[in-house]
Amino acid sequence: MLFKKHFAKFYLKYALLFIIGIYVLVTIDYLQLKVPNFIGTIIDELNEDIVNVSFIESIIKQIAVITFFVMIGRFLWRYTVFGASRRIESDLRNDMFHKATKLSQNFYNKEKVGGLMTYFINDLEAVRQSYGRGILMLVDGLTLGSIALYKMASLNYKLTIIAAIPMVILTVVMVYIRKILSAKFKERQEAFEDLSDFTQENFSGIRVIKAFVREIKEYVFFQKKNDKFYDRQINFVKSMVFINIMISLALNFVILFIVVFGSMVVINADGIGFTPGNLTEYLAYFFSLTWPVMALSQFVAIQGQASASATRIANFLDTPIDIQDQAQLDKVDHLKASIEFKHLTFKYDDGDVNVLDDVSFKIEPGEMVGILGRTGSGKSSLVDLLLRIHNLNENQLFIGGHDIMKLPVKQVRNTIGYVPQDNFLFSTTIAENISFSYDDAYENEVIRAAKLSDVYENIIEFKEGFNTILGERGVTVSGGQKQRISIARALAKNPDILVLDDSVSAVDTKTEDAIIKNLHEVRKGKTTIFIAHRISTVKKMDKIVLLENGKVIAVGSHKELLKTSPVYKDMVKRQQLESIVEGGASR
Repeated sequence: MLFKKHFAKFYLKYALLFIIGIYVLVTIDYLQLKVPNFIGTIIDELNEDIVNVSFIESIIKQIAVITFFVMIGRFLWRYTVFGASRRIESDLRNDMFHKATKLSQNFYNKEKVGGLMTYFINDLEAVRQSYGRGILMLVDGLTLGSIALYKMASLNYKLTIIAAIPMVILTVVMVYIRKILSAKFKERQEAFEDLSDFTQENFSGIRVIKAFVREIKEYVFFQKKNDKFYDRQINFVKSMVFINIMISLALNFVILFIVVFGSMVVINADGIGFTPGNLTEYLAYFFSLTWPVMALSQFVAIQGQASASATRIANFLDTPIDIQDQAQLDKVDHLKASIEFKHLTFKYDDGDVNVLDDVSFKIEPGEMVGILGRTGSGKSSLVDLLLRIHNLNENQLFIGGHDIMKLPVKQVRNTIGYVPQDNFLFSTTIAENISFSYDDAYENEVIRAAKLSDVYENIIEFKEGFNTILGERGVTVSGGQKQRISIARALAKNPDILVLDDSVSAVDTKTEDAIIKNLHEVRKGKTTIFIAHRISTVKKMDKIVLLENGKVIAVGSHKELLKTSPVYKDMVKRQQLESIVEGGASR
């Protein structure tokens, strides 16, 4: 039984289903153990000189009625107990997914997707089994076993005491076996997690694998991980099989003893006190007792698995939520689209060096600003802080004049439209990707956003148009189309602040100019930030912020920076030379 945090609450939530199920289960256990007594009575009646046929017929009718009620009862307890376990599985999965959406990027940087999916599949299944089959095994085993032992002792207590000794020893051994099974199951789960993560990563990077002709080597690596999982699985199964064999041997030994010793008692008693019918009844009770013993052994195995899985799930659910609202928040109905960085310094939790160092600049509402810098200069970190992906010190970053750390996280993110660098798209229709911000977006809004991002003509060329289903992570469209669909998704949100993180790098300069021109027209009075490494992307912006090694080294327009910033001027010359070289190579 699972009584750990996050799990005990379900016994109360679904108490009615469990109570009904357990009551029905106990009742049918009691009813079905009346049958051996009826059979023993029939056998003794058949040994009489004159057989009372009507009496035997009445007993058979009672057996038929009991069989009918047992059939109905088995349906009811399956519906209630197993139904409750399915509901608990669903509730837990919802809790886990809700928790997953709250965890910060730091968590996902450390954890792998394949490993997380193991929690949602294998571990959750093991926990469900504990609430379903586990409760069945425990209640049925204890109830049926107790009643069977009581009836056996009523018939012959000496025989019952001798027969119970190996059963008690077996029960004690199973308590210790549970710990061993739990450890083996944990090892098996970890191996499966490693295999799942490797498989998911290879499927996601299949293009790279093919491009570098790594199919054979990746297959060899997969085989090693698969063999490791196989070994752990077989090791666990061997333990289970060994337990079942030992239980079967013990039960068969006791059955043999009962038959031999019981027959001697019947012979010596000469039909008085312990009749052939009593022996048959006694054996039937013992055969009924074998199921409780097997059930309790299975309960031990189920609990061993569930305990290991519940610990893993509990650790996941107990993971601290790094990014959350503070106790004291500023209440603001609408945030203005102004942004100000005041001596902002930031480093990652696992880093020793500041990725942003004393950054200070301001963006006024309605400005179109370009943030430029070489790789590793801190551009994307700046965006992450703006989206509250990470925590930072107070009084360093302000939106609409309010400290971002004193604003609700949801309000900050609702104010900002974001086009990520990887241009992630979901495996659904193009229209649903563009209208992602809304539950029900109008068709004209989707079309308008597609036109503004200069991807409309490409979309209508597809056979299904906006209803075209994209492959996983948008693999069915080109890199440039992915970028423009991502831009359309952000534009459909119509945010006060729009951030594009290197989001036009995969399109040609003509398309880039068209997109920037459209943004100038439709985003008047709203703030737009371009994170870029190409001068062509930012040269027409109202303001350019130049970053170098996490520091702001220049702020100004394209013309101003050409006059005041040697670094910017050098970047312009280098990119002009690259364009000339690329143009010559293409000819």
